[in-house]
Amino acid sequence: MSGVDRSSLPGAEERALLRESLRGFLESRGSAGRNSDDAAASLWDGLVGQGLAGLGADPETGGLRELAIVMEELGRAAAPVPALGAALVNLALRAEPTASPIATRLLERVQTGDARVAMSLGELDPDPQTASLDWRGEALCGSLRFVDAAGAATDLVVATPDGLAVVDLRHAGARVTPTRALGTAGWSEITLDQVPAESIAIGDERLAALRLAVGVLLIARAHGAARRAFEMVVDYAKERRQFGQPIGRFQAIQHKLADNLIALEGVRLTIEHAAEAFDFGLADFGYFAEAAIAFAGTALRKVALETQHAFGAIGYAEEHEAPRHFRRVHLDTVVLGGARVAREALAARLLARDDARSIPEYDLGPAGNAFRDEVRAWLAEHWSGARKAAFDAKPFHDREFDPSFARDLGTTGWLGLAWPREFGGQARSPLEQLAFIEVMERAEAPRIGASVQANALIMHGSAEQKRRYLPEILRGEAMHGMGYSEPDSGSDLASLRTSAVRDGDQWVINGQKIWTTTYWGKYMFLAARTDRDAKPPHAGISMFIVPMDTPGITVKPAATMYDGSFANIFYDGVRIPLDAIVGPVNGGWKVLTDALANERGLIGGGIVLKVAHGFEGLCSALRANPALRDDPLVRDRIGQLAAEIEVGRRLMIHCAELATGGTTPPEMGAISKVFSGELMERYGEAALDLLGPRAALSQDAPGALANGRFEQQLRHSLMWVISIGTNEIQRSLIAQRGLGLPR
Repeated sequence: MSGVDRSSLPGAEERALLRESLRGFLESRGSAGRNSDDAAASLWDGLVGQGLAGLGADPETGGLRELAIVMEELGRAAAPVPALGAALVNLALRAEPTASPIATRLLERVQTGDARVAMSLGELDPDPQTASLDWRGEALCGSLRFVDAAGAATDLVVATPDGLAVVDLRHAGARVTPTRALGTAGWSEITLDQVPAESIAIGDERLAALRLAVGVLLIARAHGAARRAFEMVVDYAKERRQFGQPIGRFQAIQHKLADNLIALEGVRLTIEHAAEAFDFGLADFGYFAEAAIAFAGTALRKVALETQHAFGAIGYAEEHEAPRHFRRVHLDTVVLGGARVAREALAARLLARDDARSIPEYDLGPAGNAFRDEVRAWLAEHWSGARKAAFDAKPFHDREFDPSFARDLGTTGWLGLAWPREFGGQARSPLEQLAFIEVMERAEAPRIGASVQANALIMHGSAEQKRRYLPEILRGEAMHGMGYSEPDSGSDLASLRTSAVRDGDQWVINGQKIWTTTYWGKYMFLAARTDRDAKPPHAGISMFIVPMDTPGITVKPAATMYDGSFANIFYDGVRIPLDAIVGPVNGGWKVLTDALANERGLIGGGIVLKVAHGFEGLCSALRANPALRDDPLVRDRIGQLAAEIEVGRRLMIHCAELATGGTTPPEMGAISKVFSGELMERYGEAALDLLGPRAALSQDAPGALANGRFEQQLRHSLMWVISIGTNEIQRSLIAQRGLGLPR
């Protein structure tokens, strides 16, 4: 499907209408008796009447994205209809310029409802237990296992090494036997005894793509089932009371359900992207599909288990809806090789002996792609060769910032990428900002800018503050630290005690800040209490810009466990002018939260781009060691990490797309931050597991791999889980803001 005219394909509005109408239709039909073959056949006839049997045959009326929505809704409704077979036929035969009479007839029968098709990948299924077939002339003999919805089918379409074979299941030599799986009639076994079969030739490459398309549709159905059960248990947690309160108020339940939502969002976004890649004819469709299947195969089953845990005993009563969704999730995620085969496919790409291909690069749109190339070209000229080598040779704590690089970058205007043009910025989109972050991470360039502080000034600063501070940030001449945390006020910032008291035409600041990283900057963006009696407590906080050379400031640096540094900073009678306050007196909470809101949506993206770059280095090290590269356990771990990185990247893109239309909702930014921060830890642990003791050697140690970068990244990962609001706090935010659970 290369060269697809994307403008001719259905858009988001059409897909929303499809989902709404299909959900309404399925709800109107109810669920009673739906597990019988006759009921499934009747329901499918109704869906044919809705036009769903033709989806996939014409890209302009619906492709894999639309089919994925259908499968999600069927999973949600626990409707075991023969939809997979129709999807396979339509997708397989839609691009035939000179279709054979057999193909044309089959398409017509499927779309009119004359044929209800069960499908099997036959001997192309990665599981050798699935099929045992022999051609005897133009007839098939043998058996097929784990066939979906065969009891309601009139025909079978089975993949063969040459294409598809079409079999009439009403023939006397065909027998369909229900197979009890997970305690219910989940699949069927089909035995064929000299049953005539018609062949449709299809190329190997297209067959491989069809196998992955079917895999995406299966996990889409599993996602629909898991999502429905999850929504039910969230509602249940709001109503079910124990110990005098809703169980949804307990932190254990909140964090369990927050984790489930994170996983479900990851599955949803990777399915959508894989289906889009198929419809757009992208060369990397296979990678994106395998990543979606690899992640969903384990994530959805865990969600199903955790959902049952939250339901408690009521959830495993057979009259409850939850058990049918539990079964659907597990059945759909173990066929076609499941997550294991998908992980191996990802590892095969990333660890190919003669191929150093890395993670596929995203299409960030014309502006984003062009800007990515522009930044690469600039870095190739200004951050390479001897200059970069000298910087890389420094200890890590000296590699956090490079003043000369910051000033050079300041000449480009890129330190104000997202700023409005009226303040000297470039008003670039969130996708362009991601392009910049991605290239900077790949180049291992030092950090620059003061984005949170600049946001605060742009939104709440006075005209004089904007005129004074923004230009020097833009030129790379000034770094601002963030003075928030205190000995008894970390994530609970509303409890801070550092005070700012007005004395004539000055503010007098007294107190202590801890864990301050950019203590060496020119200024400190400081939160201080200006009203000790304010109710609620955060109403009495104000924000100040404090020059770090002001008398009364004592800085006591300390080394961090990741070879960086932070400081305890003491403010003893520090006097600053009245106009050093940013925003109104006692209005600092809004100043701070507004500034952070603009950044939090991209924080997770910045973390996952760090992980992606480090992971590529890990794959490179493994490719150089045949014993590790070919080890099945190593490959499985690499495949899992690749899938999780893809989830992190999709969360990143989703946050950027939300920010394009305004501000990323805080719960979505939190989902991205939690997932990516903990992924960074998992990546760091995996690097040590896979590469062994040499990967634990630190910078300048003899024999250290990558000069100690692997182990240093593990130590550094802890900061991303703890800082900017610990992940525990973020999970509570997700539960309360994203799921509406009680505080």
